[in-house]
Amino acid sequence: MYKTTLEQWYLLDAVVKEGSFALAAEKNNRSQSSLSYQLSLLQQRLDMELLKQVGRRAVLSAEGHQLLAQVRPLLEGFSALEAKASALRRGERSRIDLMVDATFPKPLLFDVLNIFQQRYPHVRIWFSEIVRSETPDRLAEQQADLWLVAQYGAEPLAGESLMSVDFVAVAHRDHPLHSEPAPLNAATLARWPCITILDRQQQQQSEVSGDQAENWSFTTLSAAIEAVQHQLGYGWLPEQNIAGLLKSGELRPLPLLQGRRRSSTLVMYINEKRLPGNSAIAELAQMFVERVAQEKSITH
Repeated sequence: MYKTTLEQWYLLDAVVKEGSFALAAEKNNRSQSSLSYQLSLLQQRLDMELLKQVGRRAVLSAEGHQLLAQVRPLLEGFSALEAKASALRRGERSRIDLMVDATFPKPLLFDVLNIFQQRYPHVRIWFSEIVRSETPDRLAEQQADLWLVAQYGAEPLAGESLMSVDFVAVAHRDHPLHSEPAPLNAATLARWPCITILDRQQQQQSEVSGDQAENWSFTTLSAAIEAVQHQLGYGWLPEQNIAGLLKSGELRPLPLLQGRRRSSTLVMYINEKRLPGNSAIAELAQMFVERVAQEKSITH
């Protein structure tokens, strides 16, 4: 049997945070005598002074500082365990399937996920990244709780327009295109491979139809960016994803006659069938809306 209990350590932590026995007892709906008894018992069983009185405040002894620092992660873990049990009892899922387009800004994405983790420590995120051409098929499968995907095709997606992603036509600074007379027209561009991003199914369809015969296609955004870096061709790449390469001068915008910049709309779509009893999905969606709005207010 253990000499001490989590409850005793929790009460010790409460006294330290509140600064007094009276405030800690009030906050935890206990009598001051009951709280004092538990902490006396804790110190007695450890045969060690953990608290001392300094003026009107109860403060930790040197030993108390060391031990409580070691116990706090256990208290937080136990709180997370009970929160998860409560969510399971309410019928909430302990996982959210999130599907995100590769061009969605990663700093913004992880800012939101970090805040979400703090508010919902019992909910896991299963993250899938897709390219734009996969959007219709992935939505049709309905295998996610929340999508942040790119508009693809003529038919508008159901859901909420979240933000626009700007693409800029670029090539490596040493690519021969930068030696051609400006402005560059379509005939000049046609002499060099265009680096595109397609899912595997789209690649196979293009091979059969003959579309994009002169292009080089990659199934991931990161590979497409590296291909342009290694002078395999030119391409329209998300400006935010290559900001560092543009700043360093490794990639340079192409002086096109037209079409130097393009944009794509990212749409947020919620799987409404999974919403009942799963408030965390709606909360995560709202976090993205608020964070994107904050980003827009900063940039404008």
